[in-house]
Amino acid sequence: MRTDSMARKKGPERVRAALQAAGLDCPIRTLPGSTRTAVEAAAAVGCTVGEIAKTLVFRAGDRAVVAIMSGGNRLDTGKLSAAVGERVGRADADFVRAATGFAIGGVPPLGYAAPIDVFMDADLHCFAEVWAAGGSPFSVFPIEPARLRDVSGAKVADLKVESGAAPGAATEGGK
Repeated sequence: MRTDSMARKKGPERVRAALQAAGLDCPIRTLPGSTRTAVEAAAAVGCTVGEIAKTLVFRAGDRAVVAIMSGGNRLDTGKLSAAVGERVGRADADFVRAATGFAIGGVPPLGYAAPIDVFMDADLHCFAEVWAAGGSPFSVFPIEPARLRDVSGAKVADLKVESGAAPGAATEGGK
């Protein structure tokens, strides 16, 4: 639950508070370079693109839906729609900020302004540790995929575009 004092905190401080409330001590690193995209984040922390847990926000009717994807995968919106139970579409920057409390390029996988359904790419479990957005375009934190699933309340699903899938099967952006 979000309090007025949480609303006044900067993005990384809100993420840290959400992690601590979940009993996790994940250090949030603020970096000199941008971590807006999976490629930028991987270069900044020195990991593979696949080890980046990019948070993508979509719209299902009037509500937000989050997909946490391995940075090396493209999201299949048809698979996400099936998991959600209704068609999802792209969310604009204003919708993302209103729904999550964070700006595109720094949306973390937890600590939202209101409850949001979260789905997680099964491929993230291939890694011992992944890096997620820390609430700003310059902040990230490391976390084990199982803990990320638990703390975000995510439902794990096969969400990626399969090799050779028809163009246009996926839509995504950001980290």
